Amino acid sequence: MKLQPDKSDSQTLTAHGPGWVAINNERIDQSVVLGSRGERFFWDCADFEALGAAHFEQLASMGAELIIFGSGQRIRFPQPAWLRPLMAQRTGVETMDTAAACRTYNILASEGRHVVAALLVERPKDGI
Repeated sequence: MKLQPDKSDSQTLTAHGPGWVAINNERIDQSVVLGSRGERFFWDCADFEALGAAHFEQLASMGAELIIFGSGQRIRFPQPAWLRPLMAQRTGVETMDTAAACRTYNILASEGRHVVAALLVERPKDGI
């Protein structure tokens, strides 16, 4: 018995690679926030070192049940103080590298969950 639709109505992360992600086949080469309810905007942080508390306050205002933080090419965890606004409203936060965050977002969005992917899209250091 089939219980889930084959295609989700939410935006989908269709591909990713070093220094880019694709949303519904549109290539994006900068950090981006993507929500399963149609939210989408560029996130003003070029790399992990540029992140701060204000970036996570911005995510808290979205009212999602879960934030998936894609920390770039490798997994790095945000400072606990940055997560206070999210913890105060009992919003879950999962941290993983950006490639894993893309896959996880697609699964949860296709289930109809109100999920937000905050993806660091870092330019490769080796110039590729």
